[in-house]
Amino acid sequence: MSRRVATAGLLGALLLGPAGCGIPDHTEVRVERSGPAAEAGASIGRQVEPPLRTASDNPEEFVVNFLSAAAGEPDGAYDRVRQFIATADRSQLQAKRGSEVELTVVRLIKDPEVVTGQDESEVTLTVQQVGQLGADGVLKPPESSVTSYSFGLRPTFHEAGDETDWYVVDPPAILLLSVEALDLYYTPRTIYFWSTDRRRLVPDQRYLPRAVPADRRVSEVVRWLTGGPSDWLRRGVSPLPDRTQLINNATRTGDRWEVNLDMPGDDGSRLGQLGSQLAWSLPDFDGQLELKIRNQSRLVIDDLEQRRQSVRLYPIDDAPQRFCVYEGAVHALGDPGEANSPVAVPVVAGADTEVVSAGLSRSRQNILAALVVTGQNGRQHLSVGVGVGPVTVSARSSGAGFGSMGRPVWLRSADPQAPTGLVVADGELYHFDAQAQLSQVPLGVSGPVTAVATSLDGHRLAVVAGGALHVVAVNHDGGALTTGSARPLPTSLTKLTAVDWYGENRLVVAGSADQPAIYQVGVDGVEETPLLETTGAAVTHLSAYPASPTSESMHLGAVMYEANGVAFRGVPFERIQREQVQDVTPPPPGVRAGNPTAPFFLY
Repeated sequence: MSRRVATAGLLGALLLGPAGCGIPDHTEVRVERSGPAAEAGASIGRQVEPPLRTASDNPEEFVVNFLSAAAGEPDGAYDRVRQFIATADRSQLQAKRGSEVELTVVRLIKDPEVVTGQDESEVTLTVQQVGQLGADGVLKPPESSVTSYSFGLRPTFHEAGDETDWYVVDPPAILLLSVEALDLYYTPRTIYFWSTDRRRLVPDQRYLPRAVPADRRVSEVVRWLTGGPSDWLRRGVSPLPDRTQLINNATRTGDRWEVNLDMPGDDGSRLGQLGSQLAWSLPDFDGQLELKIRNQSRLVIDDLEQRRQSVRLYPIDDAPQRFCVYEGAVHALGDPGEANSPVAVPVVAGADTEVVSAGLSRSRQNILAALVVTGQNGRQHLSVGVGVGPVTVSARSSGAGFGSMGRPVWLRSADPQAPTGLVVADGELYHFDAQAQLSQVPLGVSGPVTAVATSLDGHRLAVVAGGALHVVAVNHDGGALTTGSARPLPTSLTKLTAVDWYGENRLVVAGSADQPAIYQVGVDGVEETPLLETTGAAVTHLSAYPASPTSESMHLGAVMYEANGVAFRGVPFERIQREQVQDVTPPPPGVRAGNPTAPFFLY
C-alpha cells in the first residue's frame, strides 16, 4: 500500500472517531466492480458540524480536528478556527468575513509529524496544494505553492496535572482544510448551466457545507446559479442575465417550493430554461416549484422529477459496445467465456489502410468515425466518415502526416449537422471536422500535449499537457471552436500518459505513483482513488465509458487500456484475449496470433 493511501486511511479513521460525530451520512464505498458513485443525486443527509477543540484525546487527533475546524458555514469559519489557537496568537490569523472567506484545501502527503517538547510540541504538515474553497462553493485553483506548514501545540492540564487538551501557537495565517475534512463536512453538488447555444446543460461542481439547514439548501443552490459559473467553465456556458438575484430565501409550503427572483429582461423561454436548470441542480427535491419575478408568479413546475425526465442531460444509452484494433482493422470485442452474438463493425475502412487507433461516437442516427491510419510514407493520418453505419471512412487529412497521433475523440455536440472532434498529433492539439480538415487548437499551457478526452456534455475537455492534467471549457457554436483558460488539476500521479472521462465530474487518469498506475480523479482534483495500483508498464491507450446521472447503470463505469502492447478491461482488470476479437480467422498452427490493441467504447 502506498504512503498516500496509508495516510488517508489514518486521517479517515480519526475523522470518523469521536471528533467526527460518529458515522457520516455521506461516504464512498469502493467496490472493485463499481465505478463512480452517484454524483448528481447524492443525498445530503443530516447536518454535520466540525469538531470542537476539546474533542481530541491525543495531539495527532487534535491536528486532524484543527484541519477540520474551518469547515461549515463560511461566516463562522474564523471563529471556529480561533477557538483552536492560543489567545495571544489569534491575531496572526488573517480574518475575513462573508463572501471573502476562503479555505486553503490541502492534501497531506504523509502523516503529520508531531515532535514532543518539554513545554510544547512542534507540528509539521507536508502537503500538496489542492485549491481555494470560496463561500460560493467553488474550489478555485491553489493560490500558493507552499509544500509544508509548521506550528506549535501547547498543552493544558487538569488540576491533578493530567494533560487534557491543546492550543495551537504560531499558527498559519490562513484557514487550512484537509481533503478528508472536505469529504466529511461538505457534500459535492452539481449545478447546471446551459451551453452557449442553449441546447445542453453543462455541469459545474460545488461544495455545500453539511452544516447548512435543510430549509436553506434550495436558496444556496439558487444563489450559486445567479452568481454564475466557475471561472474556468465560463467559455462553454451561458450565465443567467446580469444582475439576476434571489429576493430573500426560497420558502417551502408542504412539498411546494417558492423562489422569488429579480431577473432583468426575463422572457418565457429563458424562465422555462431556468426551471430545467433548477430541476437538475436540485436532484434530491421533488414536488412543485414556483418561480416568481419580483413577487409575480411566472412559472409553476408541478413535478420536479417529471421535469428532469423530460429534459435529458446526455444522449447516451446503457448499452456501450466494445471494439479494438486487430491486425490493422477495427473489430468488435465479445465478453470472455460467453457465447456472444456477432456485432457489426460500423465502419468500412479502405482496403489499403492500416488502422492504429479509432474513435467512434453516436449522434442520433449517425455514426461518427475517426481513424488514425498509417500511410504509404509511414506517417500517420486522420481518416473520417460520418453517416448511417456502416460508414465509409474516406475523408483523409491533407499534408505529409504526423510522426504520431493519439486516439481521436468526438465532441458530443447537440447539433448533428456540425460533427467535430479532437486529436493530438506530434505534441499539439487539433480540431477536425467531417472532412478531416485539421486546425490547431491553442491551449495556452506549456509543454507538449499528449492526450485529450471529451466530456458527456461536449463542452469540457480533459487534457494532459506538459506532463500535467488540465480541464478546459470549449465552445463550438456554429462549427467554430474556441477554448477557455486551462485549469490545472492537482494529482499525486506523475508522468501522466492518458486520460478519459469516467463520470460526469470524474476522470480516469494513467500515470505513475512510484509505479505505473490508473487513478480516478475528481474534476477539481479533490478526489483521488486508485483503480489499479500497478499496470506493470506505462499506459499508452485509455478509454472509458462514463457513468451518467441519467443512466440506470450509473454505478458501473467501465475502463479499458493498453500497456506494453497488451490490452486490458475491468474493473477488476483482466487481459483482453485474441479469442474475444470477433470476425477474425484463427492463425494457422504454429503461427503466433497478434494482440488486440487500442480498445475503445462506442456509445
